Amino acid sequence: MVGHDDALVLDDPVGRSLRGPHAHLARTVGRAAGYVPAVATFCALPADPDAADWADLAELLGPGELADMFSNAAPPPAGWEPVFFLEGRQLVLPAGAPPGLPSTAGVVELGPDDVPEMLDLVALTRPGPFWPRTLEMGTYLGVRDNGALVAMAGERLRPPGWTEISAVCTAPGARGRGHAARLVAALAARVVARGERPFLHVAEANTGAIALYERLGFTTRRHVTFQGYRTPGSP
Repeated sequence: MVGHDDALVLDDPVGRSLRGPHAHLARTVGRAAGYVPAVATFCALPADPDAADWADLAELLGPGELADMFSNAAPPPAGWEPVFFLEGRQLVLPAGAPPGLPSTAGVVELGPDDVPEMLDLVALTRPGPFWPRTLEMGTYLGVRDNGALVAMAGERLRPPGWTEISAVCTAPGARGRGHAARLVAALAARVVARGERPFLHVAEANTGAIALYERLGFTTRRHVTFQGYRTPGSP
């Protein structure tokens, strides 16, 4: 079972995932790492990258590509164009705290055949990055209404001992029915059952989601700034 000190891996969740449980989904050049295309745009550098590390990342991604640095606060060299900055927070389920357990009735596991519907739901609700192969990062669960996928959530980053819950979204016409709570609780229970701890990230402005996660037992570990840059050169 993961211990209290192991929360330090959450300071670099992308890098620790790519060098650990998600190594099979990683591509690397030197100390720069990123997910293979269509899985995720997240990439990672050491906490104190030097010019050579940034050059390796530029080589890894190619010219004019998005370097989604997640919450790595290291400033890039000149020539890297800022793309986005988003204030957010990282929440964890405290050790020994059972996840909230709303009814999981109607929750189903999603697979490759469901990806087109999952992409449509993400395009409609915009919960955050989700690509054609993101499903390979972990288990995804959904709720269907008359056969149509109306809500989903899944596992994303996997730093050792932890699993991130992400892509929590519900179609506008299906909100207010507790789908998000059931999905997050079901995923958290699975994570805890295998001896890991759940965590998640949320935009600071999404107060409704923060309140939901706190009701399910999650607490804020730290505030973060999500940021991305464009690599130098033209694609």
